[in-house]
Amino acid sequence: MAHGHLVAEDALTMERQWKLPDRGTVGIVFLIVTESVLFSMFVIAYLIYLNKSLVGPYPKDVLELPILASICLLSSSGAIVFAEHALKHNRLGSFKLWWAVTILLGAYFLWATAVEWRKLIFEDHLTIATNLFGTTFYSLVGLHASHVIVGLIFLTIVFVLTLLGFPIQTQLRRVLFLSWYWHFVDAVWVIVFTVVYIIGLPR
Repeated sequence: MAHGHLVAEDALTMERQWKLPDRGTVGIVFLIVTESVLFSMFVIAYLIYLNKSLVGPYPKDVLELPILASICLLSSSGAIVFAEHALKHNRLGSFKLWWAVTILLGAYFLWATAVEWRKLIFEDHLTIATNLFGTTFYSLVGLHASHVIVGLIFLTIVFVLTLLGFPIQTQLRRVLFLSWYWHFVDAVWVIVFTVVYIIGLPR
């Protein structure tokens, strides 16, 4: 009986100590996993149809390495880490500065993408309907660009609310979730850059 009583007490103690996982954390993790699967499908499609176009232009004819844009986007992950650190220590001035830097770096990357697309469409005459390369290129890079846009929208909302005096330090958890999403977008770009501009460009 004593052993059974102890087991029952241990089970009751474990039940009291066990808590449901944080809904926000579960949500953002599932979002990232789902988006990872989506990007994987687009990356695989790009690789499958690489060099399968019957007509030009081909990647080697029109693509240039977006080095500066890539550096800016990847640097924005460092900037948002500094912003997080500042917010954790209630340094709102530093938080605003690094948050703004994150937005500016992301915005430059998006502007550079727009400039690249303008050249490809109007000068090189590469559209989504031109050939398989155009279809898979705009689908993959465009999917990533759309995620950058979504991230910038939420980053900007947080920045504006902070400028208006909203106590953003009370929303540290949500700010961290947004930074996770931004890190995910940056990590995906490393894969997209490698597939499109390294593997996809014969040397």
